Amino acid sequence: MMDDQTHHLIAAIHNKPQQIVVAVAGAGSQAVADLLAVAGASRTVLEAIIPYSEAAFDNFLRYKPQKYVAEDTAVALAGRALFRARCLAPHTPVLGLACTATIRTDYHKRGHHHAHIAVWQPSTLIVSNLHLEKGARSRQEEERLISNLMLNSLAQATSLPDRLPLSITQNDNLTTEEISFIHYSQQLSNQELAYFGIATNGRILTTPPAGILSGSFNPLHQGHIQLAQAASDYLGSPVAFECTAVNADKPPLSSETLLNRMAQFAGRWPIYASSAPTFLEKARLYPGIPFVVGYDTAVRILQPRFYENSPPGLHAALREIQAHGNNFLVAGRQGADGAFHQMDDLHIPPPFTTLFQPLPANLFRMD
Repeated sequence: MMDDQTHHLIAAIHNKPQQIVVAVAGAGSQAVADLLAVAGASRTVLEAIIPYSEAAFDNFLRYKPQKYVAEDTAVALAGRALFRARCLAPHTPVLGLACTATIRTDYHKRGHHHAHIAVWQPSTLIVSNLHLEKGARSRQEEERLISNLMLNSLAQATSLPDRLPLSITQNDNLTTEEISFIHYSQQLSNQELAYFGIATNGRILTTPPAGILSGSFNPLHQGHIQLAQAASDYLGSPVAFECTAVNADKPPLSSETLLNRMAQFAGRWPIYASSAPTFLEKARLYPGIPFVVGYDTAVRILQPRFYENSPPGLHAALREIQAHGNNFLVAGRQGADGAFHQMDDLHIPPPFTTLFQPLPANLFRMD
């Protein structure tokens, strides 16, 4: 039977605006049962997923993790849960809650008993790692402790002050870390930061990626993902996405809007944000890396009207981009005329032909 303290905390969670998708494997199912047992669960829980077998786990993540019970895997689960929540409730504050664990069972386990819990929402990521003293508790006691920690993580993510007691002993080890994405987006907005990135494991990136595919990603669609994958395969190194907070022709994005767009990539792809609206400015931020662009973007890059209608201005910009060691990897596309246009159709000034290279059509073609 649920105690009053747990009931009170869950009722408070149900009164918060956030809606959630929960994914648990190995332990944490009691937290799901508790959330559903308190009236008002339909205001909070969009979906609960238990990918218990390896096949189900891999299917939910869309890849096979190096370790099933690990911090990065819990974060990836939370990222996928957030993505799922955004699909189910696109106009509502959402978060992904995940747990992956290995606990006491009906045979002797050689490894440790531990759990990793993550809550991913556009503004923050909360990660808890719990290592339990082996043999000190029953399976039910380990499950209860882990589920309480999940509920506490959910309370922290929704800014509730109350917490459930955790029966942690000196032989257990619990660590919790909160990563504030909004802190970095505000620094970017205040021009205290030139750029930042969020890795697939939720960690903040402050060094350039191996390649960049820039866009507004409003919304992210399958063509973006397929282009990034094709470019990564061609280059032999992973391409990251970049969302520009400042656009030359539009008002700057608010921190909330920027983080919501970046949240589309949670746990799936690295995503950067910068205040560099032009490729010349991007070359200054990310020297030496390729920029992945579509044919239409490549056409605009080569138009003097974007350089104060000055061909010398265009040449000066391309010359500086070249000096920074950057280049453009151009993906072809079918035009309104029905023809497939690719790099050979571009009017590239002779000094800069090596600045552009084609992404082979057999790797990517979006008609």
